[in-house]
Amino acid sequence: MRKIINSIPNILTSGNLFCGCIAIVLALSGDVRLATYFIFIAAIFDFLDGFVARLFNAQSSIGLQLDSLADMVSFGVAPSTIIFEILSVSQIHVPIELPAFTPFLAFFIAVFSALRLAKFNIDERQTSEFIGLPTPACTLFFCGLTYFDMFTVTGFYLLLAFIPAFCFLLVCDLPMFSLKIKKSPDFIGKYSFQLLLILCATVFISVWRLKGISITIALYILLSIIRKICPVMTKWH
Repeated sequence: MRKIINSIPNILTSGNLFCGCIAIVLALSGDVRLATYFIFIAAIFDFLDGFVARLFNAQSSIGLQLDSLADMVSFGVAPSTIIFEILSVSQIHVPIELPAFTPFLAFFIAVFSALRLAKFNIDERQTSEFIGLPTPACTLFFCGLTYFDMFTVTGFYLLLAFIPAFCFLLVCDLPMFSLKIKKSPDFIGKYSFQLLLILCATVFISVWRLKGISITIALYILLSIIRKICPVMTKWH
């Protein structure tokens, strides 16, 4: 029985990987929005595998490695493929002639996601918070963008600007708070940033639907920066 329980997190992680593979095929077929749905499902699997592993105390070394490999596909290669497809289509409308390899810049997201995941596996600081932007958060930002009109000249230039910015965020040393919330005597004070983000995310997604995901991730980055540079708020938090 215990062996079956221990295998559940790895089965969920495999579901993450499977959805990421489907997302890549759909993106290359031109259906980027349907591809994002499978990435969203992959993100659910990614959350559940960790939750179940902690719930049943079923963490394992193979589970850690499998999780990173699955995340590399679903939150590294898959979003890069989506960005590549959008850039390939929208580049046609750009009034100036750009090198044919320009859309391939999207795959720097995959490269820096791999660096991020490798760093995360050996960084013992990342127990209660993250150092740098988590790969699922980066992916959800770009997935949310597909629900804006990105197949335009403006969308093309915005994506080219976002790629280096998010590559930097993936590997930088910016502390970013986790949404893991535990019981605490000073619950509001300790988790003020988390509660604010959850409240705003509810509003954003209610008003702007899936577009609100990108806005939520942008707010998450902003709040993490504020938390870092403002000693008073960091102490209060």
